[in-house]
Amino acid sequence: MYRTILLAYDGSREARAALRQGADLAVLASATVHLLAVVDPGIGESLAEDASFSNRPELELNEVRAVLDEGARKLAGLGLQARTHLAAGRAVEEIWRVAREVGADLIVVGHREQSSFARWWRGSVGASLLSRAPCSVLVSVSNDAAPPQRAA
Repeated sequence: MYRTILLAYDGSREARAALRQGADLAVLASATVHLLAVVDPGIGESLAEDASFSNRPELELNEVRAVLDEGARKLAGLGLQARTHLAAGRAVEEIWRVAREVGADLIVVGHREQSSFARWWRGSVGASLLSRAPCSVLVSVSNDAAPPQRAA
């Protein structure tokens, strides 16, 4: 079973569902849990060029820290002590790097519906991880996050 689980967390509805599923697995497996939030530095850098947004990168970093703390509190409420990690870079690259660094047996990410254009432009974190991950990947799809099914 899994000894070390890396949970990627951005505070979204999909990430909260993934956090719950990853936490359930961690409890069952008595696994060590690592919680990772990633800041995309490109967004902050482009906004920092405009003087009116000069404090935006720091605000963004503080928001991501708050999200990471929220996730750690949720895990603590489930009886899990998580080691937290805050990284800057592209989400896929940082998840992959931290998974290798901590020796993860499993990476858990949430699935987010995107338009075809958004998926082409930004890519899919889950799909990109599958091609490079050093371990198993669970792409969590919750009932809350799944699109409604059409009647037959």
